Amino acid sequence: MNRKIINHHAVRLLLAGLIGALAMSSRSSEAADPFVVQQTDEGVRVMMDGKLLTHYLSRSGAKPILWPVMGPDSVELTRGYPMRAEGDKHERKDHVHHRSFWFTHGDVNGVSFWHENDAHGNIVHREFSEVSGGKSAVIASVNDWIGPEGKKFCEDKRRYEFHREGDLRLIDVDVTVTASNGKVTFGDTKEGSFGVRVAGSMKVDEKLGGLLTNSEGQTNTDAWGKPARWVDYCGPVGEKTYGVAILNHPDSYGFPSHWHVRTYGLFAANPFGLKAFYKGAEGKDGTLVLAPGESFTLKYRVVLHPGDHDAELIEKQFKAYSGE
Repeated sequence: MNRKIINHHAVRLLLAGLIGALAMSSRSSEAADPFVVQQTDEGVRVMMDGKLLTHYLSRSGAKPILWPVMGPDSVELTRGYPMRAEGDKHERKDHVHHRSFWFTHGDVNGVSFWHENDAHGNIVHREFSEVSGGKSAVIASVNDWIGPEGKKFCEDKRRYEFHREGDLRLIDVDVTVTASNGKVTFGDTKEGSFGVRVAGSMKVDEKLGGLLTNSEGQTNTDAWGKPARWVDYCGPVGEKTYGVAILNHPDSYGFPSHWHVRTYGLFAANPFGLKAFYKGAEGKDGTLVLAPGESFTLKYRVVLHPGDHDAELIEKQFKAYSGE
């Protein structure tokens, strides 16, 4: 009898030890995983090491966006207007449709999904197909492109993966657009497509040290409309300098992308704007026509980095991202 009591007691101690070890292992695993995702009424919040990295807003204006987007030191690297109506002293309250970090286009079957006016289209969030945290964070969604009269033109599946490398914050963006409701034409216009509006103090026109540089060595206004593998937009925020680089994957439609980049802070990869960028030159037309059921895919990596432009750093990132 006593032996049975002792054995039961030993089993209880053993089980308690195992449970404690599993709990410690779980806590250790949680501590090792920097990314946590939290679903909100507005969309999905991404936390890194307990601090906000970004908030995926299912709808802001006419489309889903990321805002704010926090870089190294948890510094906000995209413009707050119009989501934050008061803005700050460096922000220009222009182009209400330039909402932090987005994907859309200015001519889809003749309708602008880029602008926010009386006749614009809307990209309407349908569902999340994946939301996860851990070593990295993933947000994947399905969205319907709806014309001003309520007709669906097409749909997209977009996937954002957030990870880090040392001081760098990385966002991999994959978007596949499908002509799911008949033929779709993405027209030739400069108003597109994957865009970022950098923080007001970073823009070149603020004359605080902002600089635009592309992979071909072209800077500022010389980089507008040019094809390039990547573009880096650097400038001061507070007491330090930071940069936002967008890298175009070789498997992305239209690689190397042309770039609708402006010294007032707009920063967009646009493979469709050839006629606009080459000022109507013969043979230049970026129009893409999708037959029913056809798709195209765009792929980008966004690198949020500390410090001034470092071509060697960005080129190293491009080679890693592209698999060279």
